[in-house]
Amino acid sequence: MSATLLPFIGWTFLPNLVTGWIQSIYYGFSIRAGDPKPQPGSPRYVKHRQRILFIVIVTYLLYTIYEVDDQLRRQGSFYESLGVAHDAGDRAIKSGFRRLAAKHHPDKVTASGDRTVSGGHFVHLKLAQDTLLNPTQRFAYDRFGPDALNWRHCSSISDYLFEALVKFGPTYLGAGIMMAILGITGYLQWGRFVSPEGSCSRTLDSEADMTPFMKWRYLFSVLLLILEFYTITRPYWPPVLNNAINPILIRLTSHPPLLPFQLLVLARKTTLSIFIALSQLGPLLQPKPSVSATFSSTGGINLQQLNRIEQITQATEVEATRLLGLDMAPFLGDEQIVDDLKAKLKEWLVQNTIRNDPEVRDAMGKVMGRRRLGVPAGARIAR
Repeated sequence: MSATLLPFIGWTFLPNLVTGWIQSIYYGFSIRAGDPKPQPGSPRYVKHRQRILFIVIVTYLLYTIYEVDDQLRRQGSFYESLGVAHDAGDRAIKSGFRRLAAKHHPDKVTASGDRTVSGGHFVHLKLAQDTLLNPTQRFAYDRFGPDALNWRHCSSISDYLFEALVKFGPTYLGAGIMMAILGITGYLQWGRFVSPEGSCSRTLDSEADMTPFMKWRYLFSVLLLILEFYTITRPYWPPVLNNAINPILIRLTSHPPLLPFQLLVLARKTTLSIFIALSQLGPLLQPKPSVSATFSSTGGINLQQLNRIEQITQATEVEATRLLGLDMAPFLGDEQIVDDLKAKLKEWLVQNTIRNDPEVRDAMGKVMGRRRLGVPAGARIAR
């Protein structure tokens, strides 16, 4: 379990860590002694870091895919153990087992240590033969792997399919819910399709916006779900495996043919790795915003913000009018008091405006500065 999760845990810190090391080494041999190195945050430093980070992420993505495939190759399959093709019939399977049983049977080995190892291998060969000779178990093994052999209560293909639905259904459901939560909370901001108008920052405020802005993550998840459903429910292997992947592996590489369950394991983990990699590559792949777009995203005001400000202004005006009406409520009905209040308020506003005027305050400061300390108010200033 830890070996399976280790490559994915490495995504959280390895790309940035390795990028820092490579960038330091690169500056060490590319910049002559005595010449200044690009400072962190400078355009040249950021440019170099983005390029190195891009290479590191792509390399680590390829490594994680290779790691998953290598694990599948080390685990092998019943077909490889018996040395038969994946479409071998009962006669070929029995012949392969008899040939290997004559070599690995415990009675054929003399040393005690070798006998223990050979005995375990013989049991594995016997299990492989029994599984592949049973059509129902062979169907389950091809699609669900060796774990399906532990589903003891399953005796038919429909039982295996129902058990698979119970085991794998919550995984897809939980992944979909998690992606929706991360999308709502803003952790999956990158990855939207670009709108025809070229806007990359538009949010999905309604269900109508989901069609042109559907996230590629949901698309790939649906495609993976369709592939898995098609693979496990058909009595034959998927055509993409028989007609495309396995012929290429057989003709061009030494890689053994993939079984359906190996294809699904590889597709699941590869999809997850691509999700993580593209989330980190997204900011590097996005085109640099123009000056107007930068102004709008950083210091400018877009239409949505203007509408929000207008709503706040209207709400503030309504609230101020309501509060003013409450303050004037005790004086309603008495015109003399209302007129006096208006006159006093007008006088206060005029005086307050005059006193806060910069020119008036400057003139008053100059006059007060010319007055002698202790001279009574109203006395003439000696020239």
